[in-house]
Amino acid sequence: MKLVHFGEKSKERAGVIDPKGRLRDVSEKIELWTGDTLGDESLACVQRCLQDFPPVSGEVRLGAPVGRVGKIVGCALTYGKHAAEAGLELPADPMFMLTSPTAINGPMDDVIIPRGGTQLDWEAELAVVIGKGGSYIQVEDALSHVAGFCVSNDVSERVFQLERGTQWTKGKSADTLKPLGPWLVTRDEVGDPNSLAISMTVNGDRMQSSNTSDMVFSIAELISRISDYLSWMPGDVLMTGTPAGVGFGMNPQLYLKPGDVMEARIEKLGAQRSVVKSYAG
Repeated sequence: MKLVHFGEKSKERAGVIDPKGRLRDVSEKIELWTGDTLGDESLACVQRCLQDFPPVSGEVRLGAPVGRVGKIVGCALTYGKHAAEAGLELPADPMFMLTSPTAINGPMDDVIIPRGGTQLDWEAELAVVIGKGGSYIQVEDALSHVAGFCVSNDVSERVFQLERGTQWTKGKSADTLKPLGPWLVTRDEVGDPNSLAISMTVNGDRMQSSNTSDMVFSIAELISRISDYLSWMPGDVLMTGTPAGVGFGMNPQLYLKPGDVMEARIEKLGAQRSVVKSYAG
């Protein structure tokens, strides 16, 4: 299934895109897609009665397809070529950081340059949404903890990230910097998450083009090994790192400016589109 949230900001409702591409409103049964409703049992229940939910007509805004997120765990240097362009060695153990869930944004909403930001950068990434929590998860069991996968863009303010105390969370957590969606595709429809084409264009120019098969750690390994350090909770989001082609790695470096359009795309998961706007607070 393709799970969505639709409606005005802060007033979104849960929906599903049916096999014919129609949006159906499931909010009578599921208020929002959260850690409480993304378990296998809830998803199977919705799947069984999908045709009973009313279709939604007309154009609607899509919000991020997961709500009330407890934490975002972002991975770094999971693609070899990206590590090389950053001038950093590949880690022997997954490198990760926590990002504020207040940064989550809709897949077609504007991305706002944070106040004082001057080096905003794009990072197309595969996002994993946890459906079943746990710690010390075995690699062979890891994917059973996944509710689904979606497109993400780990937009990063490089000055905040690299020059203000080297705490990467600072460069990742401003409002709107984490577009998710357009939908959350349940794991049964995705198959192998380490066999998906991933790309990013900026103003129509291809900046990133890779495949999740190029990752140093598999998705199952990331879930498992990170669970040695923290407990996964249902509804948590794992952002699995970005391939080569970010602005920071270019010579000369290239950063986003107001009016730029980012389009991140992942095979089987769809595409998102974000326009960059100036901070106006």
